[in-house]
Amino acid sequence: MSTYLSHLTVLEHSASSYPDDPVFRVPRSDLSTGQVHDWSSITYSKFKDDVEFTAQYWRHILESDGVPEHSVIGLCNCRLPGMAYQDVLHIYGLSRAGYVPQLFSIRLPNPDVVLELLKRAGSKALILDSQFQSSTASFPLPVHLAVKKRDMASFEYNLPPIRATSNPDKAVFIFHTSGSTSGSPKLVPCNARWLDAIVAKAKATCTPISPSRQDVSVWMGSMCHIAQTFMLIGALQHGSCVIQPTKIGFSSEELIDMIHHCQLNRLNQFSTFLSIHLRNSRQNRKLLGYLQSLDQILISGLSLPQEDEDWAYKNGLNMKNLFGSTECGAMLLSIGGKGRDASLLHPIPGTYYGFLPIDTDTQIESGHKTSAQMLELVILSSSGDCPDASLRGNDGHFHTGDLFQEIMPGSYAFRGRNDDWIKSENSLRCDTKAIEDNIRATCGDLIEECIVVGTGRPSPALFVEPAPGVDHGKLKRDIIRKTRQFHSRRYLHEQITNPNLIVVVPSGSLPRTATKGNIRRKAVEDAYQAELDKIYASLQ
Repeated sequence: MSTYLSHLTVLEHSASSYPDDPVFRVPRSDLSTGQVHDWSSITYSKFKDDVEFTAQYWRHILESDGVPEHSVIGLCNCRLPGMAYQDVLHIYGLSRAGYVPQLFSIRLPNPDVVLELLKRAGSKALILDSQFQSSTASFPLPVHLAVKKRDMASFEYNLPPIRATSNPDKAVFIFHTSGSTSGSPKLVPCNARWLDAIVAKAKATCTPISPSRQDVSVWMGSMCHIAQTFMLIGALQHGSCVIQPTKIGFSSEELIDMIHHCQLNRLNQFSTFLSIHLRNSRQNRKLLGYLQSLDQILISGLSLPQEDEDWAYKNGLNMKNLFGSTECGAMLLSIGGKGRDASLLHPIPGTYYGFLPIDTDTQIESGHKTSAQMLELVILSSSGDCPDASLRGNDGHFHTGDLFQEIMPGSYAFRGRNDDWIKSENSLRCDTKAIEDNIRATCGDLIEECIVVGTGRPSPALFVEPAPGVDHGKLKRDIIRKTRQFHSRRYLHEQITNPNLIVVVPSGSLPRTATKGNIRRKAVEDAYQAELDKIYASLQ
């Protein structure tokens, strides 16, 4: 009979194997300035003891409410949005107490939506920070404060031994998609079979480059979301240490401090934030030297701008790209190294994926990259990380909507999502990501961010958030001028050559996803539909 590993079985084994090694480094700050002056260490044995203590506390509290074992319990993380050691204790402690954590991001402030999701998941109680207490006073279920461990009463409760389960369908977590559909996020239920696959993939992803020393990485994001949940499970399996930064987008100065004082050798970071360090390192040779010394720089989320990626490889940075989603965790990992294939992606071993051709009726035999065969990544039902049946297609598989080209046998380049490759009014495809990358490369000093839209339109339109102090009228003309050569090599339905097709909006105003800060293309099209209608009508 098969058994399925979990984050708890991983912790049990690691606490036994590496009891005195540090698992977390937590910042200690000056109370007056907020400046970090050093990091304290938490050992594996201490972590396990704290999880047990937290589990006993929540088991007593929830049993007093009449909440049965195996119930779903909502958890809105504490004051640091999923970035604190205490958050890990609540999540692992609830699991250890025999419950199923339903993890909410602090970025979902609407209590009505929270309540809808709690009801949809069948949650029996909610644990939250005091800042949300007043907004949940009318909730029809027990609500408790996410108290810190030092404020928890001590309860003696004989928890059962940690064992791998033999039930593949046992519920273990409920996550939520990072964007909303029909007004709210979707539930992402996770079972034991899925979590066992996550454990295996995380182990492969986080294998130390230098086995003779302890790996030290940094918190990647909120524990409410799959990225940091995945990376922590991987780190635990190798006895590695994870540093808690002051914030997800920590400064280059803090990065240097973590490398110097905590021996950080493995930087895991969303590419949006890594780009800041890369830009800073062009003027800071000391920072560049520290980046070059790292065993690995693992990026996820958005693709790095091509200019940043090229510069990183040219300067000898040890880059790896991890491609994943909330529903499946990490799926693809880049080859890495110094070769021309370094950035190409391949499936993590042990998975069963398909790269299936999308409709080919608009494929054009021209050699231009938009005419190459597009493949959608599909997670087959036979793969352990194939998500819950509620998220799968009619064929029983999970269709990611992520598009790739096979550059070499078994190696792929990401080409955006289905909604990144828009269809024009005559159903010809347009590579919006290529336009956006070109704008960033040629006009990076003029803009903060941009997005291309135009589904069902005769040609694409560009929305830009300008850099401070840039004249809006001149900005449009400069973009047309600086991108003219690029657009001259593209099909007519892919070109933006008219300044009326450029819309300048205030900084930070375009709708974004809560977790990674990606601009939501469809949401932009919906919000500016009337303005787009007028623009296209004027061009006829």
